[in-house]
Amino acid sequence: MRASPYSLAILLALASSIDAFAPTSKPHATSSSLLLAAAAADDDDAVVVPGSSSNFLTPELARSCIEVASGTPLYAYSLASLSKSADDCLAFPNAYGLTVRYAMKACPNGTILRYFLSRGICVDASSGFEVRRAMDMGVPPEKISLSSQELPNDFAELVGLGVKVNACSVSQLERFGQAFANTSQRVGIRINPGVGSGGFSSSTTGFSKTNVGGPSSSFGIWHELVTDGTVPSIVDRYGLVVERIHTHIGSGSDPAVWQSVAKKSLSFCATWDTVNALNLGGGYKVGRNPGEKTTDLGEIGAPVADAFRDFAAEHGRELRLEIEPGTYLVANAGALVTTIQDKVSTKSPSSDEGHVFLKMDAGMTDVLRPSLYGAIHPITILPASGKSSDIGTSTESVVVVGHCCESGDLMTPKPGQPESLEERTLRAAEIGDIAVMDGSGAYCSGMSSKNYNSFPEAPEVLVDMEGGVHLIRKRQTLHQIYQNECDVPTGVFGSADIASGKEVMA
Repeated sequence: MRASPYSLAILLALASSIDAFAPTSKPHATSSSLLLAAAAADDDDAVVVPGSSSNFLTPELARSCIEVASGTPLYAYSLASLSKSADDCLAFPNAYGLTVRYAMKACPNGTILRYFLSRGICVDASSGFEVRRAMDMGVPPEKISLSSQELPNDFAELVGLGVKVNACSVSQLERFGQAFANTSQRVGIRINPGVGSGGFSSSTTGFSKTNVGGPSSSFGIWHELVTDGTVPSIVDRYGLVVERIHTHIGSGSDPAVWQSVAKKSLSFCATWDTVNALNLGGGYKVGRNPGEKTTDLGEIGAPVADAFRDFAAEHGRELRLEIEPGTYLVANAGALVTTIQDKVSTKSPSSDEGHVFLKMDAGMTDVLRPSLYGAIHPITILPASGKSSDIGTSTESVVVVGHCCESGDLMTPKPGQPESLEERTLRAAEIGDIAVMDGSGAYCSGMSSKNYNSFPEAPEVLVDMEGGVHLIRKRQTLHQIYQNECDVPTGVFGSADIASGKEVMA
């Protein structure tokens, strides 16, 4: 069935009114883009017009964010979306109690940490520095759990403050035992269950940048070292009390694999009758783009809750469930707001090669995921005026790149292929227009390659429930980039004049 121009016009009008009241917690795709996609479903020739707003930013709200942050680029976060994702995680099915720990590495801003703390969500830290940062932001140490590739030198002090530590290798467990020998100190143990799952990889045993389980991953203690008695003997030697088993298999993991590992992890809890909690990590898949599914926490959690009940019936122990969502809590609650600062073309009438490139005033310095993983983020072009009435209807196929002097600073790669560019159909953009990259709440601000080319760290703003915009991190100054650099003594370069900067020889 062919969609008529008249029906498309009606859908556009409906989309515009629906967007005005659309909940900010939508996981991907604005209602206008979804309606037009539905209209085009029966017509291969129909043109799908990109949405008139991002996940939660209209042109007007994007302009307000820019004014509060004093320019672009900036990160914007939706409090309404954070609230909805917190509700979802706190409702995770469980049999005998639930602790939700926010994986703060996803987005460590203090305002976000304090908001989740106000909701009863604890913290999962991945380094001693994250632990200290969380405490500086007001998180009580007893609400922080540390699972780290590098056990900090001050771990004993952190434990004394109340921080819970999961030993993530045999040597970490040995160091922990030596520090607390024969004191019945409680400890958690992170186990590599033998399989992993994450990102674009379908392999459960091969290497993937987002797969942290299986023989190709260094995370956690290999499961056979538990079953062969190696780990239990260390625990016994130092008189430790294992209170928690921890497993985590990857980011964006397959729900079926996650469920399977969750049930297997219960078998490790049977090794020590002192275990009272099982931490199953996070990694729940989030749909950032149209057509991508977001994990249904209720669906994957219900069978796991049943498995906990089965464990209790068999072993006489009711285990508390812990989960550590990061991406699920913040990914779609955040957006990178940028300006199109240049537009170039390499197209030629004599060739099919070439592209139109849109250059943002941001890039891998702000969102590294496309360059690192080949991750795909939805991009919405909004008018420079910040007025919905100025939104155009024409589209173009473009490649979006960042501002770095780096060929890999690519914002529209092929899925899972950071070395390959791909054109994206967007609203036709002019220099000065606004480009919003959605799905940038997780592993963007916290995992940027900031200061490359001496670009300063971008500011962050929070959009409250009433649409008010609040600055929650200032833009870094140029001086702050190099303020920790130190001069060397005069003469080190071989010439006092050159060392002092008085003269530079050609």
